[in-house]
Amino acid sequence: MKPRIGITASLGQLDGRLRVHVPAAYVEAVAGAGGAAVILAPADEAAAGNALDAVHGLLLTGGDDLDPRLWGEPPHPKSVIIDPRRQRWDMRLIAVADERRLPVLGICLGCQELAVSRGGRLIQHVPDEKGGAADHGGGGRPRAIHTAEILPGSLLASFVGAGVLDVNSTHHQAIREPGRGLRIVARSPDGIIEGVEDPAPDRFFLGVQWHPEDLCDQPPHRALFQALCRVASDIRAIHD
Repeated sequence: MKPRIGITASLGQLDGRLRVHVPAAYVEAVAGAGGAAVILAPADEAAAGNALDAVHGLLLTGGDDLDPRLWGEPPHPKSVIIDPRRQRWDMRLIAVADERRLPVLGICLGCQELAVSRGGRLIQHVPDEKGGAADHGGGGRPRAIHTAEILPGSLLASFVGAGVLDVNSTHHQAIREPGRGLRIVARSPDGIIEGVEDPAPDRFFLGVQWHPEDLCDQPPHRALFQALCRVASDIRAIHD
């Protein structure tokens, strides 16, 4: 039996109807790593526990911006805030998964959500604070390519390797403060936080600011999904 990986989804209008959508690259990345994707469509927060009963790991996908009122700031003029139903749902999923010690991988927005869930704060618009910053692709596709320095001895380094890694990105927000119990494990050359993790033993609570799902043809990026599925498989063996 394959480990089931819950994948968060966005809400948006298409043809006049509200729809749930997930980029196929996330589903393909999980399938390619040996997992079975389960889409966790936004629902009532009270259902988060039941939703997580059905999976062995959680993948937090990218999307628009978190509401900065979560950390006590007014929105920036360039903020494009995600649907509040998704925000409430994602944050509750993270809280329950964290409590249950399920493996969690956060990507781009998902990485930022991990930080905020632990009381962290974000930079709302990178160009305002990082003059001469690397191109992080805030204007959208094609995704920018730059480098990230991966901290030796980190969980992240055990998957992708320590040192310099070529990464991609499309974001204008970034983590300012990682929050309780999280350490910074990757930065771009301009100082932007590119990775955070909980360093506690036997934890897989990891976020990356780039988009490895679009780089799964490269072993370091594919390794992130393989690691998530491997840890989730161990959870499945214990509980199923």
